[in-house]
Amino acid sequence: MEQIKATTILCVKKNDEVSISGDGQVSFGDSILKSSAKKVRKVYKNQILAGFAGATADAITLFDKFESKLEEFKGNLRRSSVELAKEWRTDRVLRRLEAMMIVADRNEIFLISGSGDVIEPDIPICAVGSGGFFAFSAAKALFKFSDLKASEITKESLKIASEVCIYTNDSISTEVLSSEDNA
Repeated sequence: MEQIKATTILCVKKNDEVSISGDGQVSFGDSILKSSAKKVRKVYKNQILAGFAGATADAITLFDKFESKLEEFKGNLRRSSVELAKEWRTDRVLRRLEAMMIVADRNEIFLISGSGDVIEPDIPICAVGSGGFFAFSAAKALFKFSDLKASEITKESLKIASEVCIYTNDSISTEVLSSEDNA
């Protein structure tokens, strides 16, 4: 049976800003069901960014679980990410969920998967989904060779990915945390 899929998410931290962007396409096999889905959001008192790629209903379940972990551990991103990954891997129902998440605060970025992975990237760029490698490559170049802010890098990189990945579109949602948020 075909699954509904939701794809490309990119997170970049540069200087005093962290940004996460996602395209809006939801695909079912080789058909587009929706072009304006919002797959990124701010959570835990608007202090943490989260985005998902994968089966939509599974990702929504994971968002809810992640938010409960953040509440339980008082916004500790690292601990909440590890505890979510442990529960996701060991719970009989959760381990069947097909999605990946990127979560970030002003200091850390993590990729979380159902196989128990909590990966902190070596560089402050992380991407998942079918267009993830296209977006990651574009972001890496823009990060290194431009003066663009993190939010500009995530948006431009997703636009580039949408031009080469058929499961990524240019209806982009972006969430940002910056030092200005505290002002």
